[in-house]
Amino acid sequence: MNIVLGIIGGSGLYGVPGLASGEWRESDTPWGAPSDALLHAEIEGMPVIFLPRHGRGHVHTPTSVPYRANVAALKAAGVTHLVSVSAVGSFREAMAPGDFVAVDQFIDRTFARDKSFFGPGLVAHVSVAHPVCATLSAACAQAARTGGARVHEGGTYLAMEGPQFSSVAESKLYRDVWGCDVVGMTNMPEAKLAREAELHYASIAMVTDYDSWHPGHGSVQITDILETLHGNVDKAAAMVAALPAQLGAACRDGCDRALDHAIMTAPDARDPDMVTRLAPIAGRVL
Repeated sequence: MNIVLGIIGGSGLYGVPGLASGEWRESDTPWGAPSDALLHAEIEGMPVIFLPRHGRGHVHTPTSVPYRANVAALKAAGVTHLVSVSAVGSFREAMAPGDFVAVDQFIDRTFARDKSFFGPGLVAHVSVAHPVCATLSAACAQAARTGGARVHEGGTYLAMEGPQFSSVAESKLYRDVWGCDVVGMTNMPEAKLAREAELHYASIAMVTDYDSWHPGHGSVQITDILETLHGNVDKAAAMVAALPAQLGAACRDGCDRALDHAIMTAPDARDPDMVTRLAPIAGRVL
């Protein structure tokens, strides 16, 4: 398989030093323009395409990020394996600020975002029972360790709408009742869209704080988050540099065949405009 690695950089990660010699290219999709131009580069001969989720300069809120356009642009550029890097708060003492978490589950509490490429005229239901590619996630964890990060493999990510941080009551609910491990604002609907686009997707969450549940840390302060984020940028860049060497193992989850049995609308009932619009995403099965 010819692998093209996509990296979505979250808060604090608007570029990767090792990709500085790449070329920024504008793109467009049927769902509009992505958050920014795509940075096309190579690492050890492997094509790598980087996209800053919030745009350079951090111009998008968690809600205004054009998730569909981002995933569609990366898919159209040839990306096969997509790694999300994002900042999170931690609900676990052991998952300390500065640690990385290879997320394997999500609870989606967002409510103001378009969550599917499909819709009226062309209906599809993909499974997100296991929303990340286990093979890619394991490769990311190993690459992050190679880059000097302390990594926790497995964790449930609570996706909240934002842009405000959690209240203490919410933080305790997510931690003590729902059993979540980290909280963030951007991995949903990103993970769902990546599954619809049949991409191998992994989420590497960089812990910046203990959210608001922790009695010894008080409320979340953006200055503290940024300080921790800046300390993680070098480790994230080292992870990206080490990742191509970890890739190549066959996916056991069938991520690249997620649409095999997902489309419900009969061929003669499909909206032709929707078929055309969805060709970059679902052309393999349409």
